[in-house]
Amino acid sequence: MSIILGVHCGEHDASACVYDDFKLVSAVSLERLTRSKNAGISNEEPFPNAAIDEVLSVAGLSRSDVDVVSMSRASFEYQNYRLSGVFALDRLWHRLRGKTRRRLMDNMMRKERTRDAASIFRGDEFLKREGFPKAAVHFYNHHLGHGLAAYFYSGFDEALIHTADGIGDNTSYSARVARGGHLEVLFGDDDELFGRPEINSLGLLYGHFTRALGFISNRHEGKLVGLAGYGKPVIADRILAHFDVTAEGRITSDFPGYKEMAAEAEALCREVSREDAAASVQHALEVLMARSIEAVQNRTGMRNLAVGGGVYANVKLNRHILENTPTEAIFVIPAMGDDGLPLGGCLAYLHETHGAEEWNRNRRPLTSMCLGRGDARPAAAVASQFPHATDLGAEDRETVVSKIVDALIEGKAVGLHEGRMEFGPRALGARSIIAAPVKHAVNESLNTRLSRSDFMPFAPVVLAEHAAEVFDIHAGNAHPAQFMTITCNVKPEWRDRIPAVVHVDGSARPQTVAPDAGTFYRRILEVYHERTGLPVLINTSFNVHEEPIIDTPEQAFTALVQNRVDLLLLGGRLFAPAAEPEFILREAAE
Repeated sequence: MSIILGVHCGEHDASACVYDDFKLVSAVSLERLTRSKNAGISNEEPFPNAAIDEVLSVAGLSRSDVDVVSMSRASFEYQNYRLSGVFALDRLWHRLRGKTRRRLMDNMMRKERTRDAASIFRGDEFLKREGFPKAAVHFYNHHLGHGLAAYFYSGFDEALIHTADGIGDNTSYSARVARGGHLEVLFGDDDELFGRPEINSLGLLYGHFTRALGFISNRHEGKLVGLAGYGKPVIADRILAHFDVTAEGRITSDFPGYKEMAAEAEALCREVSREDAAASVQHALEVLMARSIEAVQNRTGMRNLAVGGGVYANVKLNRHILENTPTEAIFVIPAMGDDGLPLGGCLAYLHETHGAEEWNRNRRPLTSMCLGRGDARPAAAVASQFPHATDLGAEDRETVVSKIVDALIEGKAVGLHEGRMEFGPRALGARSIIAAPVKHAVNESLNTRLSRSDFMPFAPVVLAEHAAEVFDIHAGNAHPAQFMTITCNVKPEWRDRIPAVVHVDGSARPQTVAPDAGTFYRRILEVYHERTGLPVLINTSFNVHEEPIIDTPEQAFTALVQNRVDLLLLGGRLFAPAAEPEFILREAAE
C-alpha cells in the first residue's frame, strides 16, 4: 500500500487529493475552504495547505503517512529551486534580501535545459519543511494530468485522449492514443517545454473575449456559453481567419503574441452586441476544435474520446464535438479544469511505477464525485447556532421526502446538504438547490435570490431510466450526462412541460441519477415523478453568485436564513426559516 498525495499549487484553482494506491479517497478545491472563488496560492500562502490538510483528514491520515507527493509543475518559491549560473545568484540575492519570489517550474526547466523537474528542485528540504518526513516527490506534466484522469475513469479500452486549456507546461493542447493502458504521444508532452510557445490557445482567446465583454476571465467563461444562445455568430469568420488546423490536428494562428490576440478580441467586441460576440467566439471555438479532433481521429482511427482541460468545461463545445466529428462516445473528466490536475498527477505516478498492464487492470468507470468531507455532527446541534432556523422535527425518511415534494410542487426552492461534498465545478445533489421545472418564472425568482445573471439557464436532473424519453441521451453521451458535462437536445414534446430547464436554443445540460444511487436526491426525484408524472427537477449549485459552492452545514443554514432557499435538507432533517424572510434580512442588516 502507498499513500499518494496529489497537489496543484497554481495561482488559480489550487487543489489536493489522496490516493491509496489506485483508490481515490478524497479530493477538494482550495476555494471551498477559503471561500474565495478560484482560490490559488500566493506569497502569503505558497502551498495549498488548507486543501492538503483537508483531504488527509477526510482520509483519516496525516502528513507522516504520505509516501509520495505528486505535484504539478506550477509555481514555487525561488528558494525551492536548485539552479546554476546567474539564476543561482539571483536566487541567493532574493534569499539574502528576505524577499519571496515565485517562479513557474516549467520556466526553470527551460532555463536549466532539463526535462527532469526533480533535478532542479530541493525536494528533501521542501518536504521536510512542509512536514512530510518519509515522502518522495514526483512531478507530472500539466496536460498528462488533465488527460490521464479522463482516460482512467472513461470506461474506454481504446481512446483518443485530448486536452485543451489556456496554457500549461508551455503548450495549450495534447493528444495521445491509449490502448489498454499503453499511451502513444502524438503531441503535447515535454517536447513542448523548450522553445517559444505557439500563440494558438483557444482557451486564452475565449478568456480575452470574456474579459472584453466585462466579465472575469478564468471564472466567467460559462456566462459566454449561456449568452451565445441569444446571439448570432456575425463575426465568427473574422475570428476564424486568424486560425488554421494542420493535417496533424495542431491549431495554429497568425497572432504574433497574446497581447495582439487580446486587442483583437476587444476591438471585435466593440463592434457588436455582447450576445453576438459570445455567439461568434463560441462558433469559432466549436469549428476549430472539431477540425482538430477530426484530423487526429483520421490519423489514428480512434472513435472514443476522453478529454480534460479547462476548454472542456464548455458543455456546448462537448456536444458539438460529439455530433460533428467521427466521435462515437465522449467522456469529460468532471473536474476538467486545473483543480482536477492532482487526480491525473497521482495516476501518472502509478502508471510510471506499476506499469501499463497493472494500471489498466485497476481502471474503472467513474460513478461519483462525492470526494469531500461529510459532516457527522447532529444537524439539530448545528441548527441551534441559528435562531432564525426552525427544525421541523425528526421524522422518517419517507415523511421528509414527501414534505420536500409538497414544497417543490408549491413552487419552493429546497437546499440539499447531504453526505460528502462534490469535487469539481458541478453540484450533483450533495450541495444542490432543487426546484420544480414547470414554470419559466422560477428562473427569475431563483436568479434574484442567488444574485445570478438572468441569461444563465438552470440545469435539469432526471431519473436515469427516463432520461432518453426527455433528452437526446444515448450511448455516446450517457456517461458525461451523469456529471453535467455535456448539453443535449430537449425533445420537442417535453419543452413546454419543463420550460425552466430548457435553454433558448432548445438544449439542456442534464444530470442523470441511477436507480441504485440510494440517496435522498434520488428518492425525491422518484416521489416527484410519482406525484406529477415528471421525472425532472431543476438542479443548481448551492451558492450565491461569486461564491464557491457551499461546504459546511453552517454555510447551508446561513443561506436558509438569508432567504436563498425555502427549506433545507441537512443530515436527514428538514429545516425552515423561523420568521418571514424580510424580517430576517432586516434584522441581519441591523
